[in-house]
Amino acid sequence: MCGVVGYTGINQASPWLLDGLQTLEYRGYDSAGIQVVSPSGNLHGVKCAGRVAALRERAAAANPTGTCGIGHTRWATHGAPIDRNAHPHLDGSGRIAVVHNGIIENFQELRRELIANGHELVSDTDTEVIPHLIQEAWEGPAKGDLAAAVRHAANRLEGSWAIAVICADCPGTMVVTRNGSPLVVASTDDGAYAASDVMPLASVASRVYQLQDYDIATLTPDGQIKIVDREGRAVENPVALDIDWDASAAKLGGYSDFMAKEIAEQPEAIERLLKDRLGEHGIELDELSLSNEELAAIDKIVIIACGTSYHVGLIAKAAIERWARIPVSVEFASEFNYNEEYLVTDHTMCVVITQSGETADTLSAARRMRGMGCNVFAITNVLGSTAARESDGTLYIQAGPEVAVASTKAYTAQIVASYLLALRLGLANGSMTRAEAEKHFHDLEEIPTQMREILSRRWQDKQAARLFRDKHSSLFLGRNVNATTAYEGALKLKEISYLHAEAYPAGEMKHGPIALIEGGFPVVAVVPADHVHDKTVSNIQECLARGAAMIGVATDGDEKVAKLCSEVLWVPPVADELIFPVVAILHLQLLSRYVARDRGFDVDKPRNLAKSVTVE
Repeated sequence: MCGVVGYTGINQASPWLLDGLQTLEYRGYDSAGIQVVSPSGNLHGVKCAGRVAALRERAAAANPTGTCGIGHTRWATHGAPIDRNAHPHLDGSGRIAVVHNGIIENFQELRRELIANGHELVSDTDTEVIPHLIQEAWEGPAKGDLAAAVRHAANRLEGSWAIAVICADCPGTMVVTRNGSPLVVASTDDGAYAASDVMPLASVASRVYQLQDYDIATLTPDGQIKIVDREGRAVENPVALDIDWDASAAKLGGYSDFMAKEIAEQPEAIERLLKDRLGEHGIELDELSLSNEELAAIDKIVIIACGTSYHVGLIAKAAIERWARIPVSVEFASEFNYNEEYLVTDHTMCVVITQSGETADTLSAARRMRGMGCNVFAITNVLGSTAARESDGTLYIQAGPEVAVASTKAYTAQIVASYLLALRLGLANGSMTRAEAEKHFHDLEEIPTQMREILSRRWQDKQAARLFRDKHSSLFLGRNVNATTAYEGALKLKEISYLHAEAYPAGEMKHGPIALIEGGFPVVAVVPADHVHDKTVSNIQECLARGAAMIGVATDGDEKVAKLCSEVLWVPPVADELIFPVVAILHLQLLSRYVARDRGFDVDKPRNLAKSVTVE
């Protein structure tokens, strides 16, 4: 959600700023802008509503010149996505420029104060108060010290922010700070860089430094980075992160879109996650940072997540309760934060699942759980993210950068990571034997092969997509753990094709959703060869009796389903019912992509959505 980039050095800033913003497009945005300062002390800015491609065209015409600059992609919170609300924003003198991620919660109060002091604010955003506050400090107590002025301004703010600032009166200097929203910096031979996350920096640096809340960093053209804390004291040993993937991992590499690339990368992602996890003492999960005795004492698990990660949590619940015999509750983070009477025990474990590690609602819930005395364990994809830093243990899913907004490979990797957790807990508390755990682990090792088989059958999904043409709604059904497969399949279809999709446990269809069905209405039924297979087949027959166009997701060789469905998305046999959701979801990811492309939509950047939801 929004993106910040900044550069100061020996090169022209605009080309990298534009490239960096393009790399951050996956975060979600509706306007973009850049501002550079020339060595002679002139600010040049370009901004517009719309895509970075439109910003490039404006920048090419305006030719903003300077070796120090900042850039931003905005996801509208305060004010419509129009040109004047796009970042960067200037102070009243036109000499200070600011970009900002996050939300300033007390901006109305600050805005009234600034207007009373004679400032003229021209946008509808919360961000615009920041450059005006910096201006007051610059002209007052900070006396021309940009870092001090930023510190004074930041101390007035309430909420969350990642801020980058440049000033025409000190060309070449950039000051950045953060609270709650992520920000990293890097030093190189050609200057110093800042960004919302490591992805834009992977092409220029192999190591980045994380700012902590209220840290303020001053970046200069020689690559020097000076970091001080809220009180102005030097930070001697900032947190360093090595970028462990090549920048090419965030490029299309011959695919037409990132969603297609990331769907295809799932087998390799699972192989990386499982590598070296079966050791001498069973499932190796050192990231938990808990002893066998502590794990065995856990009597309740609370899983906190949002969106697709919430669906992971539902499947994790099934695995943990079955394999480790521990009761699990799965909570929407956005709802949990306002449930005042939540009960925990002395041995409750909290598991937060977040692809980005920066999901604001999830982080708030995790902090609340820690305050209640729980151990907090994170399952995330992003090295050094806030969730990782604030948790007692972190299992990185190692899926690599996920650029498409709709999650695919992170979803399946998070499920497998949850299964590893379930096995480790089951071994610790004696709910399963070493032999049983090894059997389940070897079943997990078969997933990449089964995924590759699904990928070879993508023609089935392309063929089934035709049943959605000219339709306005659809229904996804499944039972037990595959009700969640239906939830996730429907979410993917909604996210990228904008076609309405309901998802229900198949047995609940008769309690309302069946009223939707009419002639040609698309219904997707997830119906593996499991212990509730025949029940789901009965639900398919009920849909057919009302004219539905049926798409089955079924195990190879299922003649009952083949006879009933217009299209079948075949899944190779799996050794355990819990494996089916991890493999079958590839069909529904592919199906959603084909439907969206048939409808002419951008599958990587769906409207109104953000990859990293950093505001509550």
